[in-house]
Amino acid sequence: IVGGIGIMNIMMMAVQERIREIGLRKAIGAKNNDIQNQFLIESIILTLTGGIIGIIFGIIISLLITLVAHYLGYSWDFIITPMSIILSVGVSTIVGIIFGWYPARKASSYDPVEALRYE
Repeated sequence: IVGGIGIMNIMMMAVQERIREIGLRKAIGAKNNDIQNQFLIESIILTLTGGIIGIIFGIIISLLITLVAHYLGYSWDFIITPMSIILSVGVSTIVGIIFGWYPARKASSYDPVEALRYE
């Protein structure tokens, strides 16, 4: 949830910084759905990138813990299942969709004339 709130905050700032771009795109014919999809895809890519980095760090830390356990004489196996990786990628995608939806909706609701006038 904390990561999702961070993603929402980042996406809200992206919307604020690109109000003129949104107005220009809408003025030349982009539909609300096009604007919404653009920001949702950005949010999903952002969360997937974070999820992949988290998977890599998780594998490295798990490997280090396994090596330390073996060094101390414990029998600890290093096992990473494909299902755990698929689940973590799925959770990242869902977080991106859920917490990216509001900023995307807000971006698509701007009036083109008001957005072009925005400074």
